[in-house]
Amino acid sequence: MSIRVIPAVPGPGQESVWDYPRPPRIEPSSERIRIVLGGELILDTTDSLRVLETSHPPVYYVPKSAFAAGALEPASGSSFCEFKGSAKYLTVRGGGKEADSAAWSYPDPASGFEALADRVAVYPGRMDYCEVDGERVKPQPGRFYGGWITARVVGPFKGEPGTMGW
Repeated sequence: MSIRVIPAVPGPGQESVWDYPRPPRIEPSSERIRIVLGGELILDTTDSLRVLETSHPPVYYVPKSAFAAGALEPASGSSFCEFKGSAKYLTVRGGGKEADSAAWSYPDPASGFEALADRVAVYPGRMDYCEVDGERVKPQPGRFYGGWITARVVGPFKGEPGTMGW
């Protein structure tokens, strides 16, 4: 039995996650990305890559070097993406707060995703907050997913109740 998804219709200046491709696409972004943890600004950059995949809000990958000194350290655990390869997890620190395995990277990404090397993605729901061009991000639903929901994107999004079969 297949589940029929009815995508929301994007308004002016919006995009539907149902128009994103599978396998995912990487696109450069000059949007200002800010991440705050423990009340401390641990990242402020306009150098990011958006990974866009069907049914998922964008995931922003930022340079490791853009994080405040001491904000990232290797954590235990790994996962595998059929497209991007093997991910390694990172603990994120800021303002005396620690978020274990709250970020990930692809140190040796699969072919076609080499641009993600030396970049990090962060679970926005594990930070105090994340911003894209001054807008506070809503985290993608579901414990495993790391998408960043802004007013720019419409769903429905993978991870919401009832989406397990997508």
